[in-house]
Parts: sequence; structure tokens; C-alpha cells
Amino acid sequence: MTEYYPALITDVAPRSVAARAGLRAGDVLLALNGMPLRDVIDVQFYAAEPELEFRIERAGRQKTVRANRRYGQSLGLAFETELFDGKIRACRNNCDFCFVSQMAPGLRGPLYVKDDDYRLSFLHGNYITLTNLDESDWARIAEQHLSPLYVSVHATEPDVRVGLMHNPRAGQIVEHLARLAEMDIEIHTQAVLAPGRNDGAHLDRTIADLTSLYPAVADVTVVPVGLTRWHNPAMRPYTDAEAAAVLAQTLDWQTRLRAGLGVGFVYPSDEWFLRAGVPVPALADYDGLLPALVENGVGMVRLFLDGWDALQAELAHLGGPRQTWVTGMLFAPVLREKAATFTLHTGLGADVIAVPNHAFGETVTVAGLLTVGDILATLREREIGDVLVLPDELFRGPDGCTLDDKSAVDIQQATGRPVFIVAQTEDRWQVRPAVLY
Repeated sequence: MTEYYPALITDVAPRSVAARAGLRAGDVLLALNGMPLRDVIDVQFYAAEPELEFRIERAGRQKTVRANRRYGQSLGLAFETELFDGKIRACRNNCDFCFVSQMAPGLRGPLYVKDDDYRLSFLHGNYITLTNLDESDWARIAEQHLSPLYVSVHATEPDVRVGLMHNPRAGQIVEHLARLAEMDIEIHTQAVLAPGRNDGAHLDRTIADLTSLYPAVADVTVVPVGLTRWHNPAMRPYTDAEAAAVLAQTLDWQTRLRAGLGVGFVYPSDEWFLRAGVPVPALADYDGLLPALVENGVGMVRLFLDGWDALQAELAHLGGPRQTWVTGMLFAPVLREKAATFTLHTGLGADVIAVPNHAFGETVTVAGLLTVGDILATLREREIGDVLVLPDELFRGPDGCTLDDKSAVDIQQATGRPVFIVAQTEDRWQVRPAVLY
């Protein structure tokens, strides 16, 4: 029996195909061209036809409406949720370095969900492990050509990957990637490295195996393991000297691969450069992959440096003789250099406050994992300028909320200072007031 999953429509764009068909917010979409819908991917796939038939429910009664669609024309539908079947694919691994397992208590509920859903990988670039796919999933990926996908590889040697993830299926990663390549799926990969576990010669093997699948495997980003105060006691963070060694190893691979492939292929995250005290590469060295790789910690510092002149001009118009810029411990040295430049060029004061992460532990140094609780505790100990400037990555939750479910407006009300948010868009940095965020 065919199972239909009701999809509540929350918005219909004016002059769109859906609007022309007479669909409204509050309607429930039951089927499209006679096909049941599991998620928004099915909607996109079945709506690619020039003639569309929507089966909907309105005020308790079902009806069918029709419309024609020209190539490239917007369908114009937004839904209450992207996964109509309500079945987020849970992770079946027990990774030694799983960040969700190390999550601080008292944060937003969804942060504790261990998803490993290929649909969210296609829709949002979430990294998945490929360990929980059955044959129907593989068939759907092929039929609907769900490309690109983002895959957490970590290691290609079966014993090493199984040892990290504690799932026998983890050892099939090379076969799984080859299967995606045969389907002409573009794959972006990452290797989260843990000292003594999957670095050194293991990393060499991983890069070599992934290179053999180029261009289907488009790139591999190399990221140091992130450990909170609740981490697995068998794990430890990298020392600065070890970070410098890993960076040298990956950059050596990048040089050789650029000569052979025409692209760097291996991209270390910004943290390696900052920990080792090595300047980040020029924009051209990222081979057009920015800002797509920024979510994985790659290239944000370069985008910030290249966009500094325009950003400095926007910051100069915020008002008040002195500003306070808030960031994490890792980025603070870079920001302090720019604060000095800002004062020299504008005559305005700029104080950089680096916030220690007490919620997760002080080994977590990136700004995106700070809580408002830690930010306010630090600000209470410091003299604050006329305005506060904070990074956009703090506010990536629903409706611009932080990990502890607060907003920039909450910070504004607590400090009595206007708050501005610095955000990186596709082509430039912008400064936005908190009330409009």
C-alpha cells in the first residue's frame, strides 16, 4: 500500500507556479503528479515536469488542482518541514570523536540529534558516513541524481575507519565512494584527524585513495578533532607542534596534486594555519571552492582578509568613538591585527574581546561554538565600547538563535549597547543591526 505523507504548505510565492494553481498557505500537499512525497526532494523531482497535478487537502476536504510549468520557473512552495515522513536517518556509528556525544548540557534540543541522513547532505551539505544506506537509498540517489553529497571519510583503511567509528560497515568506504562515482555523483569529503589514530601514514593512504577517485571526489578537507570537556578519555587534541607537522604534510600533498590534477584537492582547515602560525593561502589556492567549504572551517580567514577593506568601511559607520569586537580565542590574534589597522585608518577605537568557552571547555576555541552565557560573563568583566560587534556564526540556529537558544537582541538588552552582526555573503562581508537580524 502506498504511504502518503502530508506536507503542510507555509508559504506560496506570488506569481509562482503554485500561486497560479491556486495553492495557499495552510494547504496540505498529499501528492504531486500522482506520486507520494517523502520530502522536499521528491517535490523538486516530480515538479520537473511541464504539467503538474497537485493533490491537496484544504479545510478537511481533498481536491486536485493543475498547472503548467515552464523550464526554470519557480515552483514557489515552502513547507513546515523538509522531511515529510518525519524520519531523520539516525547515525549508526559510535565514533570516538563524535561531537554530539560531547555536547554541553542545556542547549537547543536538535543539537543532540545524531543525524546521518543523505537527504540533508544533498539539501544542506551535512557530512554523512554512508554506513546506514540500504539498497532503496542507493536506488533513489541514482534515480534522482542527488548530487553533490558530502561524506565524512576520516580514513580509507578499513581497520582504521572501523576502529574510529565502531561500525563494521565503516570499512566499506572506498567501495561506497566508487559506487557514487559510477552514478556520476559529485562528492566532497572530509577527514577529521585524531592524534595517532588516522594521521601520519594513514592520512597519506586516505589522500591517495581519494585522489584515485578524482574528479568524482572533488576535494578532501582536513580538520583537527574537536574535543569538549566531555570528550572520550582515549582522545586528546593536537599540540601546536603536531598541528604544524600535519599542515606541512597536507600542503606537500597539495603541491604535488596541483601539479598533477590542476587543483590542490587537499584543503587544510583554517585552524591548522592559525595553530602553526602560518599565513593562510591566497584565494586562488582554494580553486573556486569558497565559500562552499567555509562551513567545514576552510577559508573563512582568507575571505575575511580579502574583504577587510570593504568591511572596515562599514564598521566605521556604526557610530560611537569606541567599538567592542567579540570573537573566540582562535581568531582573536587575527582580529586584533585588524583592530589596530581600523584605529589607524578611522581614528576610532576597537577592543577585541576573546571569549573563553566555559560551556564546552577551553579546548574549544572557535567563535561559532560560544554561548551567550559565556559571552555575557566575559563582557561583565570588561569595559564595553559604544557598540558591540559579533560574528554571524554565533547565530546559526532557528530564527537566528545561538547554541543556548538566545539571540543578538538578548545580548543587546543585557548589555545596553547596540549590537551589530558581521556576516559573510556570497561576494562580500556585511554588517547588520541585531534588530533586523
